[in-house]
Amino acid sequence: MIINKVNFAISTLTLTLLLGSCGDKFTTEEKDGYVRVNNTNGSDLTFHPESGVQLLKVDQYAFKDLNRNGTLDSYEDWRLSDDERAKNLASKLSLEDIAGLMLYSSHQSIPGASQGFGAATYNGKALKESGASSSDLSDQQKKFLEEDHLRHVLITRVETPSVAAQWNNNAQAFVEGIGFGIPINTSSDPRHGSDSYTEYNAGAGGAISMWPGTLGIAASFDPGLMQQFGEIASKEYRALGIATALSPQIDLATEPRWSRFDGTMGEDPDLTTDLARAYVDGFQSSEDGNWGLESANAMVKHWPGGGPEEGGRDGHFGYGAYAVYPGKNLKDHLQPFTQGAFKLNGPTKMAAAVMPYYTISHGEGEAVGNGFNKYLITEVLRGEYGYDGVVCTDWGITNDVTSVDKFQGKSWGVETKTVAERHYMVIEAGVDQFGGNNDKEPILEAYKMGVAEHGEEYMRQRFEASAVRLLKNMFRVGLFENPYLDVSETEKIVGNPEFMKAGFNAQLRSVVMLKNHNGVLPIKDKRKVYIPKRYIAPSTNWWGIVTPERTESPFNLEVVSKYFEVVNDLKVADFALVGIKSPDGGVGYDKSDVEKGGNGYVPISLQYDSYTANEARETSLAGGSPFEDFKNRSFNGKTVKTRNVTDMTLVNETKSKMGDKPVVVVAHVSKPMVFSEIEKSSSAILIHMGVQDQAIMEIISGAFEPSALLPFQMPSDMATVEKQFEDVPRDMTPYSDADGNTYDFAFGLNWSGPINDERVAKYK
Repeated sequence: MIINKVNFAISTLTLTLLLGSCGDKFTTEEKDGYVRVNNTNGSDLTFHPESGVQLLKVDQYAFKDLNRNGTLDSYEDWRLSDDERAKNLASKLSLEDIAGLMLYSSHQSIPGASQGFGAATYNGKALKESGASSSDLSDQQKKFLEEDHLRHVLITRVETPSVAAQWNNNAQAFVEGIGFGIPINTSSDPRHGSDSYTEYNAGAGGAISMWPGTLGIAASFDPGLMQQFGEIASKEYRALGIATALSPQIDLATEPRWSRFDGTMGEDPDLTTDLARAYVDGFQSSEDGNWGLESANAMVKHWPGGGPEEGGRDGHFGYGAYAVYPGKNLKDHLQPFTQGAFKLNGPTKMAAAVMPYYTISHGEGEAVGNGFNKYLITEVLRGEYGYDGVVCTDWGITNDVTSVDKFQGKSWGVETKTVAERHYMVIEAGVDQFGGNNDKEPILEAYKMGVAEHGEEYMRQRFEASAVRLLKNMFRVGLFENPYLDVSETEKIVGNPEFMKAGFNAQLRSVVMLKNHNGVLPIKDKRKVYIPKRYIAPSTNWWGIVTPERTESPFNLEVVSKYFEVVNDLKVADFALVGIKSPDGGVGYDKSDVEKGGNGYVPISLQYDSYTANEARETSLAGGSPFEDFKNRSFNGKTVKTRNVTDMTLVNETKSKMGDKPVVVVAHVSKPMVFSEIEKSSSAILIHMGVQDQAIMEIISGAFEPSALLPFQMPSDMATVEKQFEDVPRDMTPYSDADGNTYDFAFGLNWSGPINDERVAKYK
């Protein structure tokens, strides 16, 4: 039985009478912009009344006729398993439909910017000139959704939670009436970071709850806290319309110089494994512990572990194209995936998706980037470990590139192939999806290449296999049944006081106290504090955006003044509070070195003062690029200056001026650092991986006792950094301070001294 399309102006009462009669097992209600159908003891449905979708009544239940053929197809039957539904729909899809499913969009801002990164137009104009709303679809989005059949969208900045929710509804309505009515699966990179200058307010929510990064949560050594984050973050994601998390990053941080160190869970394989499992369980399990409308697919990254970059150089650039294994220790890097994310405690069993990294894993199969590596994807991931979830490339690996130092494509090892040939290599490797590609044409070209090599039947089966995996992730989080959001509920859920409080408590538990000479902390009385300003050098980010130099207070003085009396004269101060960041030692490549006749490769320093790499390898373990006429990427004997050497100066000069008065140092660390340059000038040292200033003040004032532990080693000097193996955890000589404490993995202080509890016993 077909229930005719509803006019949206019909009242809820009339709609209910029209759609539901005596004996029916469903009711309907009109919502703001969509219709909700409540099936008794079944799946609820939502649809837009003007999309062309009709309702079918079977066995007194309601179902959406998404392809508008008047028949209940298996993929439309919410009573069937996700696997059955995905296989049924995949078998019906055209080649173009499947190619569209295999696309994952480039980064989308809501709304699009007028220029630069995230730019978009609305009816050919910038948003402000177009008269469009912030939640409207851009011209580019309409194009890739309709013409390229794309259904996986990556969003970045959103104006507000309500704008994100309304954009979701607009986007779902746009695609609901196209073809088979396949919904949009929206994703996000991590978005729960803390704004240090924002004060935590127990009575009011925010744009989204604020947590320390995963490295900060890792410092709690508590998988339960990581799972709580996942459970809360997934609720907020789904309220924003986000059904897939492009996280967690479970690379082992065994290379201390790597720029993505702070996105990891530390360097220890056992701790990272437990935290990875907890994170994915938290995101994917909801309601009764199974998949549900509060679940988000987790895409773990980066297979087979992106941590062991030679010299610490990052794989976003050709100069960081190689991961190396001098300790022959690939097994530790696989462990967080195979024993953590693929062996969950909850009933979702394993992470829904996996992302390989850009790098060429030196010595592991063909010398091509991980997304092109058939050995690592088909033989190891799918074969040896039986992983049958979605595998999605990192963003832009099939794009062209013209040098080792430009932020372009990341087609390492296959730079000379065509875009279509690279797509074919990825498909042949066993990958399902292309991150950062809005265009279906290269996938269709790759299909033709496969037909020429394997035949039509083989390629159709190969494409359907990927389609089934991709569709299954959409079915199990309820997108086919219930893709619309109640905007008013989104406003209540995202950043609500309960979630904000949980995030703030996690921040408190993420701060590590490394030094507390003579018990200078806590400072309980409202004492006078002097806070020297910090110089920030000019910088240019990956996208070419320039930040000018400036001098500013490292803390929100309004927040500090609620705990201490802030004074400008250090002579009357009781103590000094110095805020710094860990050394910024560069990226490991300098074009000016090439202009001077060098190879371009320079050290990455973890100390503030100038550093000369006299103990670095004379011959690199890996190298080679079509844009270089050499393979040795050694930086032995070269010198590098740190951009924020003024942080070291700030600590030492403050100590000199303060004399015997305490100097409390708070370091925001993004990777390990050499403490010998500032430790003796510091009466107390706190480190954090991104928290609100208020969390720091709570600890300094004694309102909260520090409890976090180091999830990585702090090196004694740069010599031990050069001698360590990029792939081996905990193989440096840690720094020992003037009080006799060693800044090793699992070290941290509370008011009583070094912490030695069950966490230390379990993981150290």
